[in-house]
Amino acid sequence: MTTASTLTGKSTEDAPVVRTDRSKLIGGIAQAVIGLYGLWAFGLGSRTSHNAHTLFNLKLDPASSGPSPISAPAEPVAIALASIAIVCGLVRAFAPISAKVQRWLAVGYFASFVLAFLVWAAAGSGIGLNVPSIIQQTSIAAVPLILGSLSALLCERSGVVNIAVEGQFLFGAFAAVITASMTHSVWAGLVAGCLGGALMCALLAVFANRYLIEQVVLGVVLNLLASGVTGFLYDRLMSTDGATYNSPPSFNSIAIPGLSKIPVIGEALFNQNILFYAAYLLVPLVWFLLFRTRWGLRTRAVGEHPTAADTVGIKVVGLRYRNVITAGLLSGLGGVWLTLGLASQFGKDMSDGKGYIAIAALIVGRWSPIGSLGAAVLFGFATELNLALSSLGTPIPTAFLSMAPYLVTIFVVAALGGLARPPAASGKPYLKG
Repeated sequence: MTTASTLTGKSTEDAPVVRTDRSKLIGGIAQAVIGLYGLWAFGLGSRTSHNAHTLFNLKLDPASSGPSPISAPAEPVAIALASIAIVCGLVRAFAPISAKVQRWLAVGYFASFVLAFLVWAAAGSGIGLNVPSIIQQTSIAAVPLILGSLSALLCERSGVVNIAVEGQFLFGAFAAVITASMTHSVWAGLVAGCLGGALMCALLAVFANRYLIEQVVLGVVLNLLASGVTGFLYDRLMSTDGATYNSPPSFNSIAIPGLSKIPVIGEALFNQNILFYAAYLLVPLVWFLLFRTRWGLRTRAVGEHPTAADTVGIKVVGLRYRNVITAGLLSGLGGVWLTLGLASQFGKDMSDGKGYIAIAALIVGRWSPIGSLGAAVLFGFATELNLALSSLGTPIPTAFLSMAPYLVTIFVVAALGGLARPPAASGKPYLKG
């Protein structure tokens, strides 16, 4: 029998139920231990000693007018931040708190630990951290992760697992570049890229709903298919005649009057192209449609209890087809961003694992648009960490920093994945009767 929580889409884990399971204890202790390491390495390390200071630059362009840099004593600030991380881990491990409080503690833990690391990394460098640049690069890196997680969200809320986001990025990116190059129109490329992602999702919908193929395996196969097809066409067309097939126009930046003049964040966030703005505006739009409309109620019902949805007249399979193909438009838009919005050309396997990280953002965000946005920003920050630290002369090897987004993904999913519950019917084909 369908429960109220099923029809409303609200998980019972949102209730203030005390979690005393073993994973809560182990996870909290692990966080506290890592926080202790941060206290020793960042707060008490030689880099922050001897009255070293960390400089925070608050202008994107040092030559422009704006607020003056802030200099903070590295050692006490790093110690304080690492101590906050330790406290968050201990509270999670031993205090009787709800799952919601645990999630907020996790946010505080990651924020304090990362800030302690940045204070340590920039201590005594004389260069400092360019805060607007970090904000800008993080928000840019988060764009494809946001679009990919929203695409996977619509699919999984409808009961179909979309592991093929990576392939949809690739196919959308290729379709966008070759169309824009041949027509000299970014808008034609935008349409083609979105349709390319929708085509890949249409294959997912057909094989998952009609032929009942195991959906995780199907997604991996579609990723390989997209990689092979786009790689073959790249070799045949783009690598031999790049001027014709791989020289597209790109979207220009649009400065939003007033907002682009806000200190620190204005130039970083409000002087971007239209695809950037669209990605972030889609988050509240998808949230509203999913949780405040009749279509959203039906979608969540189909993803949680398709049999009950069928009994009240909802065409389960038809709705899944429509939603999965619509989701392909979003992941195709992610491919358009990678090319027309960012790189201005196509490269083989240029999605570079971003589709899989987007799925991790969906899991960490608990199958919610707002949660997925937060996770995408976190993973975007990890992606740009190498760029932010490259000029600071830290003893961390460059190769290790290049692994940062994947290490952070694994760590965050391990820490928060147990708090998330996917839609009950996700990945389960529906057979009427």
